[in-house]
Amino acid sequence: MRIATGAMLLLCLAGCGGRRTAAPMPTPPAAVEPGDWRTVATAADRDRLRRWRDAWTGALTAARRAAAAEVAAQGPLLAIDAALPGPVPPRGRYRCRVVKLGAKIAGQRDYLAYPWFDCLVTPTADGEAQLAKLTGSQRQVGTIYRAEGTRAAFLGTLTLGDEVRPFAYGRDRTRDVAGWVERIGARRWRLAMPYPAFESTLDVLELVPAG
Repeated sequence: MRIATGAMLLLCLAGCGGRRTAAPMPTPPAAVEPGDWRTVATAADRDRLRRWRDAWTGALTAARRAAAAEVAAQGPLLAIDAALPGPVPPRGRYRCRVVKLGAKIAGQRDYLAYPWFDCLVTPTADGEAQLAKLTGSQRQVGTIYRAEGTRAAFLGTLTLGDEVRPFAYGRDRTRDVAGWVERIGARRWRLAMPYPAFESTLDVLELVPAG
């Protein structure tokens, strides 16, 4: 089955930190009602976005037990309430990396920080923004929807390995990605993804402008 194949591939590639050749720009998931993420999100994604604080608290506790100094060194990146105004990153190329917190399976690491890869933010025709991780063995691609206050909603999918196009959003819940985008510094953003399908309890994607 394709789901099982994707899961096996993800587990095989999870420890891969080497840089990959940039993938072609993926097609973003289709929006149902531009500007309102609630009309686009699946029921499962609305649920995990509602429970983001529970995911963050539990994952951070586990990560601190395993690697307190490393967690502290990340500063506002992993602080729960660090959001500043202006949650949508402007168009352009970014350096990005993922930090995984809180292992789902015994024996796996509760804190894992990946090296820097390449990301791209581009405007969409309906006035939102598209975020795509272009390199690495696990690549998120989707749409940033303006939500409320200091955060924006992200809905997208996960592309693995040598795949060149993402799944359509909502087709396979193990590939669906949901999270909150926040600005945490003058030129620093994060995408916090609670309860991803594989490996961890919380994934945090850091974004800083390239160059």
